[in-house]
Amino acid sequence: MAVSKSTLSIAFIVLGGLAVLFGTVLVFVGPIIIDDQIVKVKINPNNGLSYTMWKDIPVPFFMSVYFFDIVNPNETLDGEKPTVVQRGPYVYRENRWKDNITFHNNHTVSYKEYRQYFFEESMSVGDESDMVTIPNMLVLGASVMMENMPLRVRLLLSRTFKTFNEGPFLTKPVGELMWGYDSKLVDFLNNYLPGMLPTSGKFGLFAEFNNSNTGQFTIFTGQDDIRKVHMVDSWNGLKSVDYWSSEQCNMINGTAGQMWPPFMTKQSTMPFYSPDACRSMELVYQRPGVSRGIPVYRFVAPKTLFANGSDYPPNEGFCPCRQSGLLNVSTCRHNSPVYISHPHFFEADPVLLDTVNGLSPNEDEHGLFIDIHPETGVPMNVSIRLQLNLLIKSVFGITETGKIAEVVMPMIWFEESGYIDGPVLNTFRTNLVVLPMVMEYMQYIFIGLGLAGILGAVVLYVMNGCRQNESPNINVL
Repeated sequence: MAVSKSTLSIAFIVLGGLAVLFGTVLVFVGPIIIDDQIVKVKINPNNGLSYTMWKDIPVPFFMSVYFFDIVNPNETLDGEKPTVVQRGPYVYRENRWKDNITFHNNHTVSYKEYRQYFFEESMSVGDESDMVTIPNMLVLGASVMMENMPLRVRLLLSRTFKTFNEGPFLTKPVGELMWGYDSKLVDFLNNYLPGMLPTSGKFGLFAEFNNSNTGQFTIFTGQDDIRKVHMVDSWNGLKSVDYWSSEQCNMINGTAGQMWPPFMTKQSTMPFYSPDACRSMELVYQRPGVSRGIPVYRFVAPKTLFANGSDYPPNEGFCPCRQSGLLNVSTCRHNSPVYISHPHFFEADPVLLDTVNGLSPNEDEHGLFIDIHPETGVPMNVSIRLQLNLLIKSVFGITETGKIAEVVMPMIWFEESGYIDGPVLNTFRTNLVVLPMVMEYMQYIFIGLGLAGILGAVVLYVMNGCRQNESPNINVL
């Protein structure tokens, strides 16, 4: 039995209406479903994927170290400009995990994060046995620290250096400079001046890093307010530090530097507290991008991050300052004249480049950045790059310093990098990229098909009515 065009029109209208209704429901329900996925970034052991990412960081993470090998140490001792050659990278696989995890009733959780480093020869340019020459921090650093002491104290210090055969520069294997070397002077200082040095064993640039933790963080879980998730409540029980001379600079702001609250915008910033830098830092939005198929926002360090107090008054609390581009961390590094900067003095005062030969800064190699998925606050690709510098100069009464010109001397720079990959990336992409995209397309498809069905029904109904009106009238006489 043939179906009348009127019945067909009604069927199209009903089906079209249902399709429009379903598509409209998806418009409102879809974001709710996606938001439900996003709020799983709350720190909760019942949220398997996000909790595992937070607790054990199951992604590749590496530290690449570059040494500035001094090729003219004798000439530098005579007052000439130092010349350096970058050596490396020496790459270390970094294992990080959280322990002593304790949840509290005020929606916070405390933990200590531990780290271990393992040399990756296949990814390195060179080996830990490579010999490099850098400033001897025990000699040149201590000399600057003692510069204002009475002359007899400086003379006694110089005699001590001679007794233990310590010179102004060190030429040692990379592995020993990194993780520690035996020093009779270190043993002597630890015996007679305990607490003067940061280590009670071997002395090395990263000796206190391996198999260590970054202190006890207490952060918000987001259970009561998703906007506070990962934000630091305290560090080692402190709400602020006392390294700096202003309340603002001593504040502990932001997260612990691994994840941020969700729903970020281009106007958002990325504050975090760094125990290694002894301060809070803040990154700013630079541009959108895509990382392994996932849309991201790139956040970078603003030029004001290491600006001095003259160029950026809010940084006055980090002084005494030198040129912009240097952070004086002596107050949290046993008063040693140590400065942090971007590698190769990137975005620093050009004067710093004029004091050392061999530096060539550029953003691609030396700028730090974090590519973050803005909806979840989860970093997809991270590259934190920092340089360690030592102020060196000639100090009267300490003959080991010779005629060294005053210079902030680059020693090493390192990059901590990581990215989400493998099964974690696939799950993340499916739940937070593919699913939202499919739902968005579905709502448009259903609404489009529904409207097309309704329009077709109307056209069919009108055409059917017109044909009936055109039928001839027959009169019977």
